[in-house]
Amino acid sequence: MPASGIDHAFTTRSLTGRSGDPTYAGALSFMRRKYTKNVAGADAIVWGIPFDAAVTNRPGARFGPQAIRRAAAIMDNDPQYPFHMDLFESLKVVDYGDCLLDNGNHQKTPAAIEREARKLLASGAFLLSLGGDHFVTWPLLKAHAAVHGPLALVQFDAHQDTWFDDGKRIDHGSFVARAVREGVIDPDRSIQVGIRTHAPEDFGIKILYGYDVEDMRASDIAYAIAERTAGKKTYVTFDIDCLDPAYAPGTGTPVSGGPSSSKILSVLRQMDHIDMVGADVVEVAPAYDHADITAIAASTVAQHYLGLLAARKRRETA
Repeated sequence: MPASGIDHAFTTRSLTGRSGDPTYAGALSFMRRKYTKNVAGADAIVWGIPFDAAVTNRPGARFGPQAIRRAAAIMDNDPQYPFHMDLFESLKVVDYGDCLLDNGNHQKTPAAIEREARKLLASGAFLLSLGGDHFVTWPLLKAHAAVHGPLALVQFDAHQDTWFDDGKRIDHGSFVARAVREGVIDPDRSIQVGIRTHAPEDFGIKILYGYDVEDMRASDIAYAIAERTAGKKTYVTFDIDCLDPAYAPGTGTPVSGGPSSSKILSVLRQMDHIDMVGADVVEVAPAYDHADITAIAASTVAQHYLGLLAARKRRETA
């Protein structure tokens, strides 16, 4: 049946419900959610952070939020796999748009992201951020830790991101080291999944290397994550280069030998008992993508985050 309207992201008056927009047209908010700066009553906020000045290889992740939103346009009008439900029947989600950053003064970037994130978290809503390079996770972690205290970190990544850090660097490869040193994350309750490189230090964080992940079942990986986080407030960060370049070519530092999107999405689906208080997906660089493969994978990761929230809300209100 043809839709009775279009551009649901601008025209809807509700934070719930399907859009009805054609998959090939209409305003490209994330999963067609309402574009608004009014977050009152929202269960979750989707927010883009178009920053990539911290990369150590190929740039372009500043275009990640645009690409992820575009790829997510098709994921709205049907019950969402694998959750067997319309995620937005009761889950109220808004797309807040993007973070405004001064491209000529990158030293102001961390404070700008943290300040805006704190404002959004003060609403009580879950914050789902779309990067951007992986440096953006540092101010996001600080903002979440200000609310919840030191966090467990679940990091899907090909890299440990624990390289040298002097506390001032704008570098996507050292934010985890800084987060440990400054007490923002608890390394004894943190885990990295899919690592396929070596860094000088691991800070006691549990690592599931790429070949380990290949040999494990998705359920075993999810169990290892649950066991490690042990009920602690958890932030989940997903660097799209966790996936093998066959499934995510559009990223700045691809590393061969990684898992499939199917396997890792299955892990995410089974993380329904993790106390997830914030999440992001980062490092999508669409200039190196092919047929939106990477953007589709990233948008599906973000959709799984919202699916976990919708399932949690259903359990809590049953």
